[in-house]
Amino acid sequence: MSIEHNKKALGKPLRIAVLGHKSIPSRQGGIEIVVEELSVRMAKLGHRVTVYNRSGHHVSGKEFDSKKLKTYKDCQMKYVPTIDKKGLAAMSASFFAAVAAAFGKYDVVHFHAEGPCAMMWLPKLFGKRCVATVHGLDHQRAKWGKFASTYIMLGEKCAVKFADEIIVLSEGVQQYFLDTYGRKTRFIPNGVNRPVIREADIIQKNHGLKKDDYILFLGRLVPEKGLRYLIEAFKKVDTDKKLVIAGGSSDTDEFARELQEMAKDDNRIIFTGFVQGKELDELYSNAYVYTLPSDLEGMPLSLLEAMSYGNCCLVSDIDECASVVEDKAFIFKKSDVNDLKEKLQQMCSEPKKVMQMKEEAADFICGKYNWDDVVERTLKLYRK
Repeated sequence: MSIEHNKKALGKPLRIAVLGHKSIPSRQGGIEIVVEELSVRMAKLGHRVTVYNRSGHHVSGKEFDSKKLKTYKDCQMKYVPTIDKKGLAAMSASFFAAVAAAFGKYDVVHFHAEGPCAMMWLPKLFGKRCVATVHGLDHQRAKWGKFASTYIMLGEKCAVKFADEIIVLSEGVQQYFLDTYGRKTRFIPNGVNRPVIREADIIQKNHGLKKDDYILFLGRLVPEKGLRYLIEAFKKVDTDKKLVIAGGSSDTDEFARELQEMAKDDNRIIFTGFVQGKELDELYSNAYVYTLPSDLEGMPLSLLEAMSYGNCCLVSDIDECASVVEDKAFIFKKSDVNDLKEKLQQMCSEPKKVMQMKEEAADFICGKYNWDDVVERTLKLYRK
């Protein structure tokens, strides 16, 4: 469907405020990718989109900070005061963003993630239509202490009470809200774009990596991603292939150091740190296998992206991963180091099966998840 056709089909332009993420454009996490994809597409359709970014540093370090923009691809960019400390950054930024949204001329205020929803009552008090996207049950994440987890739970309860609509990214989370609160939600999964495939250039110069000679994990270095299991299992695998762990910490520097300590006696394991741009494309484009051994996910965008590059994937059997890949990937039992090791060994020993999975991955995932469809369904919720 053309942009012009979509503009006519979706009614008069809306004034939309977006908050709860860190900053766009950036790849600090999956939420930032979702916010950018939705906001840019909505702005292109003629809607007036204002994005409230944090003013603090990049989560992986100030060296990744980017210039503050007034506009980005037709979106208006605002920066709110942020207390740049673990547990307080999201809380402070969402407070100031919610205040600005409450007093601003908006038809819809869209909150992303559970914690920021603790401030939803404020724009609601001023008559705004409020929509929440729950990207995952954040209070379950291991990196948060008691205070932060309690605040996130408050946000969850505020979303249940005040949101006109709640969007969830998995059927498991949809069932959770129904069982826990009797609250109906809307299941709208994320989308994915068909990428440009790149040859190994930067990654060969920086890390000595060639096509199909490494297994890739790409994501934030946080406990719930299953990285302890992955390192422990890989160290037992008989292979010349490397394990590349790409990603920065997310208020988890101590955990990142623990992982490096675990891996220090195996020179096949490479930590790249935070990656973006062409280096990121090259890592996805040239991996032998992509793995996501998570205990907990919302809807893993990195998994969708990995498959869009034509990767054979190995994931844990949690519903949020298994329902994405269906029968187009290898699956192991969550938290089971021995099963993960056996699956890794099998994949290293059976390249024909891996190549068969690679051939089917991109068409399957790009056909299943489409950003334009996500935007259309979200805009319909804004208007109800």
